Amino acid sequence: MPAKLDAMDWRILKELQADGRLTNVALAARVGLTPPPCLRRVRALEEAGYITGYHATTDENLLGFGVTAYAMVGLYSQSETDLRAFENRALSWPLVRSCDYLAGETDFLLRCLTPDLPAFHDFLARELTAAPNVATVKTSVSIRNVKREPGVPMGWRRG
Repeated sequence: MPAKLDAMDWRILKELQADGRLTNVALAARVGLTPPPCLRRVRALEEAGYITGYHATTDENLLGFGVTAYAMVGLYSQSETDLRAFENRALSWPLVRSCDYLAGETDFLLRCLTPDLPAFHDFLARELTAAPNVATVKTSVSIRNVKREPGVPMGWRRG
């Protein structure tokens, strides 16, 4: 797979990002290829790491996870060992759905999904604030989600 994607690669990625359940035949028809070269391109994109997996987007509220909360975490120490230790702990928390290491005043931003506010409070008290090296935790609770798009912004190019 070349380091630079061509227009056909981008069309394939756009279609799969919008609907990962497309069959190869349907995908080929949408992007204007026959199925064999389309499948070769998809496999090449997977092997090169451009496509890292397939998943279903679920309705958080319908599944009983009605609270989205964000926690901005500051650590006492930002040594590489301490950062990795916190990252590994965050990986073990099921309620943490994303964790970003940030530049600036906050070290980490966690996006958490919980069934209700008491469950989020319990996570804060028992897990997050009790974790080693955690100096500060500031939280915000989402009132409603306005936009959440998977993947990358297809069609947007710099320059």
